[in-house]
Amino acid sequence: MPAIILVSETRCPELADEFGRYTRDYDVQTATSAHEAKAVAKRVIADGGQVAMFVTESRLPDAEVLEAFHWWRGTVPTARRVIAAHVSMFREDAERLRGGMAKGKYDAYLLMPRGARDEEFHTAICELLSDWGSTVAEPEVVAVAIVSPVEDALTLGIRDYLDRMGMPNRVYAPDSDKGRYVIELHAAEGGEPDYPLVMDLGKRVGVARSVRDVAMRIYGQPADIDVDTVVDVAIVGAGPAGLAAAVYASSEGLSTVVLESEAIGGQAGTSSMIRNYLGFPRGISGMRLAQRARNQAIRFGTRFFTGWPVTSFEPGSVDDDGVPTPHVLCTEGGDVRARSVVVSAGVKYRRLDAPGIERLVGLGVHYGSAMTAAREMEGYDVIVVGGGNSAGQAAIHLARFARSVTIVVRREKLADTMSSYLIGEIEYNPRISVQGCSEVVEGGPGEDGRLGWVTVRDTRDGTETRRDCRGLFLLIGAAPYCDWLPDAVARDERGFVLTGRDVPQDRWRGDLPPESLETTVPGVFAAGDIRAGSMKRVAAASGEGASVVSLVHAWLDPTR
Repeated sequence: MPAIILVSETRCPELADEFGRYTRDYDVQTATSAHEAKAVAKRVIADGGQVAMFVTESRLPDAEVLEAFHWWRGTVPTARRVIAAHVSMFREDAERLRGGMAKGKYDAYLLMPRGARDEEFHTAICELLSDWGSTVAEPEVVAVAIVSPVEDALTLGIRDYLDRMGMPNRVYAPDSDKGRYVIELHAAEGGEPDYPLVMDLGKRVGVARSVRDVAMRIYGQPADIDVDTVVDVAIVGAGPAGLAAAVYASSEGLSTVVLESEAIGGQAGTSSMIRNYLGFPRGISGMRLAQRARNQAIRFGTRFFTGWPVTSFEPGSVDDDGVPTPHVLCTEGGDVRARSVVVSAGVKYRRLDAPGIERLVGLGVHYGSAMTAAREMEGYDVIVVGGGNSAGQAAIHLARFARSVTIVVRREKLADTMSSYLIGEIEYNPRISVQGCSEVVEGGPGEDGRLGWVTVRDTRDGTETRRDCRGLFLLIGAAPYCDWLPDAVARDERGFVLTGRDVPQDRWRGDLPPESLETTVPGVFAAGDIRAGSMKRVAAASGEGASVVSLVHAWLDPTR
């Protein structure tokens, strides 16, 4: 079982007693110094185990605590690091040590429990262990079992989708006990042998030809909606804006359907850790933030359909009696009819136009942070292309596994495009380097057919360098995901949806512009990254998603 290492010169018995509640699932070990803790960690790793967490007092006999974290991080980069300060030193040491937390040197500064049932302390510990378990350890209990002889691009895509949906999953070899069991179930149902096989919680087994097959098996398809049903609001895109709109719309009594082309959370859902989102002092992963919002919306009655991109949109009209007819959103899995539509489909990363790259997508080349793929990078050299916050978060997460992570950007430095707290973490991390004024111009496979090398060009003098690379993570640009919208919905020269006063005057209805988040089609609104002029931040998108609901109400009931 994974280890939790408690470090204190004089209070190990008290800490061990406090962590007694974890002994069923974790091997709780103690050490009285930084050097002893490092030795314990090395012993655990040598025995084939994992270290989930270091918990230390704020003062150690043989090293400054931040120096100790540096040693331990070099031994176990994936372990979470916590300071549990004694009450007698909590205030005094807080000023000295909290700056290190901002730079990612450790994960939490907590007050050591002073009595029974200190649930505030244990909530923080459980959140960190949960984050460790979802991003590092293979799950002990799975919601979905995948049987495949190889982890090819499709298998990795399925795992990435399930991870983003918050569903524990694992890949089993066909000749393993679990693999044989799933194959036997499939054969008993009359299925033809093929891979990958996917078994859900209900022990239903099927061959997955695509990620959509898995999504449909678990969550259904839009055609499941009664064909005669017209919902109050259909939301296209389940990123932060769409999720916020869903929560507020359904909580206020509107029948709500959300259509998402991939997994819940959008680009934000792929972030390993968002540290500057209001209300989460220890940070929260994009997946957890998205799944909490999804569960909140489901509680109020929202229906979600994932894996179903909208292929076309037929705007409604007003009949001869002045009654609006519903809008129709078309997908390959069925149509959705709605009185109003919120377009919150967000943006997608721009494709890298470089020889050899596209054919290696899923085989070492990934668009976005690809949380699942990070585990496969252990011991390899990795490149992240991009200078935004998503690229910084991806680099920090990858550095837990990869031997080295290089951030390649065209600009000279990151300060122009990345938040200061991320730059601080990157500068502190010895595994991460930044290569400015550079771009990836070519890539090719290694002997196993997966990405083996890339060529990087210096944009100042044109010199090119070929380097070994087993993982290339591309987080560049932002192209709006709205090819399915008709020309009636006005967009700017880059394709972002125009709303409010940004709409050209010749597209106004009468003498007034559309409402602030309304498009040029009555009853159709836009929120989040897809909207022209929006701030590309998670909190801003959430705010727009919440705000748009009042405009939806006004459209549905003008007398309100």
